[in-house]
Amino acid sequence: MPMKRAHAHLLRLFVTGSLAALPLAATIAIFAWAGSVLVRWLGPNSAVGSVLVAVGLGVTGSEIVGYLMGVGLVLLALVALGALVEAGLQRGLNRLVDGVMRRIPLVRQVYEMAQKLVALFSQRDPGAARAMQAVWVRFGGVEGGAVVLALQTAAEVLLVQGRRCVPVLVPTAPVPVGGGLLFVPEDWVSPASLSVEAVTSLYVSMGVTASQHLPVAPAVPSVPSSPAAPAAPTTPAAPPAAAALTQPP
Repeated sequence: MPMKRAHAHLLRLFVTGSLAALPLAATIAIFAWAGSVLVRWLGPNSAVGSVLVAVGLGVTGSEIVGYLMGVGLVLLALVALGALVEAGLQRGLNRLVDGVMRRIPLVRQVYEMAQKLVALFSQRDPGAARAMQAVWVRFGGVEGGAVVLALQTAAEVLLVQGRRCVPVLVPTAPVPVGGGLLFVPEDWVSPASLSVEAVTSLYVSMGVTASQHLPVAPAVPSVPSSPAAPAAPTTPAAPPAAAALTQPP
């Protein structure tokens, strides 16, 4: 019996320690996966990395040093471009690049889509104030049942089969990269006071972090049951009437 208790205690300690280490292990695993993806896409052996190595090899003969120098030159170029944007001196360059990219038929569509996505996430377009914002979608309208947290992907109200609709993206959990694009009636949608980061956190955690972003409803007080009314006293039933004795004639 003491041996079984010791085994149960060790098992409980093991499970408790595993649960305590799980958040740290999951965080390390996610960052390790992201790092491996970046190395595979941008590392020295990737297509982009080979270009960076070629840029740096003109100065040094080491492949690693050349790669690092290429990365440094790219970072400096991005910082310089950011300074031009802040100073408003990039407009001529933008017009030149736009004029070239919009003249190529297939490249034009991809370039315009990329421009819209960048403007959407950077919120540079004043008309995109409602775009990519968190919304509540109540299926069935105001009197409907299920409420879904989604992202409104466009600021404009569209006409779909003669009905005013807005496009919303309903992510999937726990990987919110995918999801479903729905065109729902305008009156089904109401703004949610949540950021895109909060929506991502809710879907990645599968709702575990909901109390960090949404108010918690107060507990419903239990209604004490009323005591049962005492049973009314029962009156004993009257004995059956005695049968009349008849004298024989």
